[in-house]
Amino acid sequence: MSKILRTNPNSILSSVVEYHGFIFTQGVVAQNLDLDAEGQTRDILAQIDSLLEQHGTDNTRILQAQIWLKDINDRAALNKVWSEWLPENMAPARACVQAVMADPRMLVEIMLITTK
Repeated sequence: MSKILRTNPNSILSSVVEYHGFIFTQGVVAQNLDLDAEGQTRDILAQIDSLLEQHGTDNTRILQAQIWLKDINDRAALNKVWSEWLPENMAPARACVQAVMADPRMLVEIMLITTK
């Protein structure tokens, strides 16, 4: 049976779970919640780059993205940064919805499934 690798586990979540070459990230939110939606998206994607690198992969291997926005009107700002970050012709399957966030300062949250 394959081993399940959990990165930074605590009592409620792990930042990443790796199994059979698949990488599942937590919902990543900005470290600096004073930023606007574009800034928070950049912050989140930088964190995701680091998480993926720790697991020997990158943004060319993303299979699926789930994105939550506090305000769906921030979708254009998110998409601007997202499109700059993704390699050409490497867009994953994706959902993007408006949601009530755990902290009202959180404007964006992104969760990925990728592979090695």
